[in-house]
Amino acid sequence: MMIRLMLRNKKDGIMCPIPQYPLYSASIALHDGTLVPYYLDESKGWGLEVSELKSRLEAAVADGINVRALVVINPGNPTGQVLSEENQQKIVQFCKDENLVLLADEVYQENVYADNKKFSSFKKIARSMGYTERDFSLVSFHSISKGFYGECGRRGGYMEVTGFDSDVKNQIYKMASVSLCSNLSGQVMMSLVMNPPKDGDESYELYSSERNAILSSLGRRAKMLAEALNKLERVSCNEAEGAMYLFPRIELPEGAMKAAQAAGMVPDTFYCKRLLDATGIVVVPGSGFRQVPGTWHFRITILPPEEKMPTIIAKLTSFHESFMQEFQG
Repeated sequence: MMIRLMLRNKKDGIMCPIPQYPLYSASIALHDGTLVPYYLDESKGWGLEVSELKSRLEAAVADGINVRALVVINPGNPTGQVLSEENQQKIVQFCKDENLVLLADEVYQENVYADNKKFSSFKKIARSMGYTERDFSLVSFHSISKGFYGECGRRGGYMEVTGFDSDVKNQIYKMASVSLCSNLSGQVMMSLVMNPPKDGDESYELYSSERNAILSSLGRRAKMLAEALNKLERVSCNEAEGAMYLFPRIELPEGAMKAAQAAGMVPDTFYCKRLLDATGIVVVPGSGFRQVPGTWHFRITILPPEEKMPTIIAKLTSFHESFMQEFQG
């Protein structure tokens, strides 16, 4: 809805991170806008550098693109990084200086595993810098489909729109009203997410213990999987600070590159397809999220049950070893 609102024609652009959640590039294309990519720095734990934002913005403007918004995914998908408050302050200031709407995708805010990191909303950061509704445009997104509750079979969420003129907000309500049937079950679940049991409530102890157990298990799974991936030949992987994914980089042998070309596939898709056929393990090729040209990745989730992780890791390791032996020559 917000992307549709932002884009008037092909000359309007929205900045999105690469690698990115494909919904953004697809929605921008659907509404006939222009994707303005900026690259996360894999060598710095998928860091978001403001210098990169400035460089990409300047290049887009030079090409005649009217850049209207910046998308930031925090914690990251598919990369799993969690931004520091200092970094967030620089991003807010960049949007303020360049008159960009900040579209803050914060659906993984509950999922933070790194001991030295914590989630802070962009609204909190903007307010701490003294920016109010009158001088900073921000849209914050949240969902019931992620987090520790992870109700992926249901759909519900919200966006908080701040710093927009009331006439613009009225247009957003009109766009929402085109959908005649309200998503009642999703709305009920979203209200439960936003108003969880509180200390003293009858269900608080059970809720708290279940929540902590799920999040601590996800943290262990993320660490276990990252360690296993980093042991594989020609594979390197940043640890997941948050979200639900790892995004390892794989250097494919020349033989695999030629076999992929002969099969009419992108190299990382070829690897992922072979992995699926051999093990039943589903991963998503990095090319589906875009990546630095000439690099290859895949996204793998940390969602399988913890007790099944050793078996999955053993299957993945065995496949990778045989794949490398097959194409090493």
